[in-house]
Amino acid sequence: MKRRNFLTTTAGIAAGATFLSNPVTAAVAGASKKKLALVGTGVRGTGFWGKRVVDSYSDIVEFVALCDINPGRLEYAKKYMKVNCPVYTDFEKMMAETKPEMVIVTTVDATHHKYIIRAMELGADVLTEKPMTTDEIKCQAILDAEKRTGRKCTVGFNYRYGTLFSAIKEQLAKKPVGKITSVDFHWYLNIYHGASYFRRWHGEREKGGSLLVHKATHHFDLLNWFLDSDPVEVMAYGALEHYGKNNPFRGANCRNCAYTDKCKYYWDITKDKHAVELYVKNEKYDGYIRDNCLWREDIDIFDKMSAQIKYANDVIVNYSLTTYSPYEGWRIAFNGRDGRIESWEDLPWRRQEQINQAELHAAEMNQKSAGQVRFDEIFLMNNFDTDHQMIKVEASRGGHGGGDTRLQDKIFRDPGMADPYKHSAGTRDGAMSCLIGIAARKSVDEHRPVKIEDLTDIKPHPTRGV
Repeated sequence: MKRRNFLTTTAGIAAGATFLSNPVTAAVAGASKKKLALVGTGVRGTGFWGKRVVDSYSDIVEFVALCDINPGRLEYAKKYMKVNCPVYTDFEKMMAETKPEMVIVTTVDATHHKYIIRAMELGADVLTEKPMTTDEIKCQAILDAEKRTGRKCTVGFNYRYGTLFSAIKEQLAKKPVGKITSVDFHWYLNIYHGASYFRRWHGEREKGGSLLVHKATHHFDLLNWFLDSDPVEVMAYGALEHYGKNNPFRGANCRNCAYTDKCKYYWDITKDKHAVELYVKNEKYDGYIRDNCLWREDIDIFDKMSAQIKYANDVIVNYSLTTYSPYEGWRIAFNGRDGRIESWEDLPWRRQEQINQAELHAAEMNQKSAGQVRFDEIFLMNNFDTDHQMIKVEASRGGHGGGDTRLQDKIFRDPGMADPYKHSAGTRDGAMSCLIGIAARKSVDEHRPVKIEDLTDIKPHPTRGV
């Protein structure tokens, strides 16, 4: 195979993300700070949407309230975020007394709709964690509320803003392999990251909607964004064959288990000071156990999943999600009439160094590591030309491929910044991504293909503009 056209990172290759790299650096003189309220003070809320926002944007925004059903977690969140604002267990009271301009929703997924809808009804815009919601009825209610109130709901899809994903989007816009006809997309969660979902509330369908909704909505949003089209039909398969009731032994939780010497998944939460302060010390208020047993019998989500998605522009996607892989990474391939575009991340056979998977996951989620630089790759091939191209893309390790900072800059620092590839995601984006997961879950349960247009009043379109 000839690869004479080997490209290193250049200004041209990085152009897809350039518009995100020059945010306004200071608040307008004399302007008042935007008033934020956070509902849901778990690790994601207090960290990514809490402390990180305080540390990076306090010159232009301020938290006027924190809200949670757990009073102990609220008090710790206030200290951890280093904010001096009132805390509430009553959302209505918080809204009435503090009147925030934006409400950030980071509660259990199945309750997102309650706070999104009520916040908009009370005059605030909303920023919600993904997934926007967990079923089609709640999704429709959110869409109706946005139309009724005229408020705006933004969904925090940070993967779109990642350097590699932005570069892939830029390449697709150039149409180097002709019309895209099909896509192969496979995501691998390693035994550290994958297992963590089954310890948490995400392991229960009624709370997280299954990983087809909670986790895969990230991936489905990328597909919708890459293909610039809407999904029309989903056929899926899934099963629970590894975690939950599939193990011969189980305990109350990792701290109170008789099998710590034989369970390869044993996790000592007491060694994580932040987790102890945030969760363990506050279990008495709401009963939430952060180090739950992976083998508990009330786990009812899938741990292996695959879906075939048909798009309105006739593209067919083959997708899979694995939750107990020996490595963490993904690979994607776009098949075009004239060739193929491939990309990947963290595949062991594509990397020279030995990967420690536990450290890899920790580095990915550590916001402080966003400055570490490495190279990702996009492989571009034409059907009748052996002179293929390997495009090197400079990327940051940490913060979802460098996307976290760019997403927050867009939301808080300069909402009006140029966005030629439409990285910013609204309710329609949030709906279409979670509806694929909802349709996939329904397909698994009912053993049939599910049409997207049967779930809400959104009608899929072949193209949505660049």
